[in-house]
Amino acid sequence: MKAEPLALSLGDPAGIGPEIVVKAWQALRSTGPAFVVVGDAQALASAGASGAALARITRPSQATEAFANALPVLDLPLQSSVVAGRSDTAHAASVIRWIETAAGLALSEEVSGVVTAPIAKAPLYEAGFRFPGHTEFLAELTASARHDGARGPVMMLCAGDLRTSLATIHLPLAAVPAALSIDTVVNVGLVTAQALGRDFGVTRPRLALAGLNPHAGEDGALGREEIEIIRPAARALRDLGVDCSDPRPADSLFHPAARATYDAVVCMYHDQALIPVKMLDFWGGVNVTLGLPIVRTSPDHGVGFDIAGRGLARPDSLIAAIRLAGEIAARRRSARQAA
Repeated sequence: MKAEPLALSLGDPAGIGPEIVVKAWQALRSTGPAFVVVGDAQALASAGASGAALARITRPSQATEAFANALPVLDLPLQSSVVAGRSDTAHAASVIRWIETAAGLALSEEVSGVVTAPIAKAPLYEAGFRFPGHTEFLAELTASARHDGARGPVMMLCAGDLRTSLATIHLPLAAVPAALSIDTVVNVGLVTAQALGRDFGVTRPRLALAGLNPHAGEDGALGREEIEIIRPAARALRDLGVDCSDPRPADSLFHPAARATYDAVVCMYHDQALIPVKMLDFWGGVNVTLGLPIVRTSPDHGVGFDIAGRGLARPDSLIAAIRLAGEIAARRRSARQAA
């Protein structure tokens, strides 16, 4: 079973996406993994003023052969011009189409996975986009496809030896307690444990659960979510065969000695999961969507309108996302061959 290329959706063309895509290709062209960009070739050409060659292709299978010499592009042109650093609702339909196309290629197994460059949510919302972001949109696009195991989407952030999954994602902090439930935490834990085994090669996954409140609630003195939600979820996960801790104080969960005791942490809210990842590796963190029938990763940063078009953007996170997508795809491919 040969390795198909990855599909990389271009993201917001007015952000740093085109620049970091070109830089990622320049870094990976001799080693891979190979990828094909789904997006606007002219936006890439403008970002690659330093001399990157483009190869307009019509089928993803052509990408692997072209990759060493030129950046392969499945050219789906924009309908309006791009001004670097300026958000434009006129680009929204194309941005959405690029994501849909990449996901469709993954579902049809013409590519081995999807890597998504950053999108700006505001112009998409203005155009009628009804999803909080990539994660939820990709879950909708893949909802009817077969997936063995617990279903996501679950957002995981990775940096070095740290992996953090989120029980809630883009919510105001005040809304987090009401959004938590035993079922929610159990499902995130199941999806995470299964992904650790299937996608990350962890033989006996160990989960830690972060407490919501200071000191993990201190037996109810500082909040009851640990008693009423998180601890029962931990028991349920253990009953399902998952090696899972009771809720642990988040302020002592991320130093090196603590990280040696687990393979992933289930965090209760956005910043609890993202701050330690970005402290550990600000430039190289990766966002992974777990519990989908397709592989999907992305850089863990936004569109960077403030530096777009200036040649300053670092591609580290995108390069790490491409490499991780390639590794996960290879593990899934090996598992299918062994089945």
